Amino acid sequence: MSMPDPTPGPDENPAENAPEPSAGTPDEQRAQDSGAGPQEEAGPEGLTVDDILSTPQSTDAGSADAGAAAAEDPSAALAEERLEELRRLQAEFVNFKHRTAREKEQLRTFVTGDLLQTLLPVFDDIDAARQAGDLTDGPFAAIANKLEEILVRQGLTRIGAVGEKFDPNVHEAVLQQPTSEVEPDQVSMVLRSGFRIGERVVRPAQVAVAVAE
Repeated sequence: MSMPDPTPGPDENPAENAPEPSAGTPDEQRAQDSGAGPQEEAGPEGLTVDDILSTPQSTDAGSADAGAAAAEDPSAALAEERLEELRRLQAEFVNFKHRTAREKEQLRTFVTGDLLQTLLPVFDDIDAARQAGDLTDGPFAAIANKLEEILVRQGLTRIGAVGEKFDPNVHEAVLQQPTSEVEPDQVSMVLRSGFRIGERVVRPAQVAVAVAE
């Protein structure tokens, strides 16, 4: 029995017998028609990988990165800690210096005031002799002047002068004196001088207060 001849005849077209190529899905066909290459996979809410990578970090994320960098560099954290300790020690030293100077001045004032209290009778005698005219000249007048100059340099201040406004904090009113020489409520006469060291009143002045006639 003879085999059929596979050679096509002159009336047969080989293209008609070839299988037709697959057209593929509609999406693939549109992609082929538009000439577009493969597209990137979209992330959530339609974002691509490039969009996610190009998004700037938030403030919290940046702080976390900075904290991580500081944690990775313990020497920088230690240096900052030592600097803060030095600042605190410097502030404490300045406060101690100011407090010590203030306490020193207060101590000097109290010591000078206590010394002055023991010399008050001497000052009363000097004032009485000066009012009587016995200390106008001579060695005793020079000694009295030197003593007063020394205590003035130590902060001594006399309290009580005619014409001063009466102040119960520094004056002790002994009597009232009707007079027109000074205004009412002013010191018209000093009976005994007072003394003050700095802000400390060692002894108030005994005075007469003027009243209207």
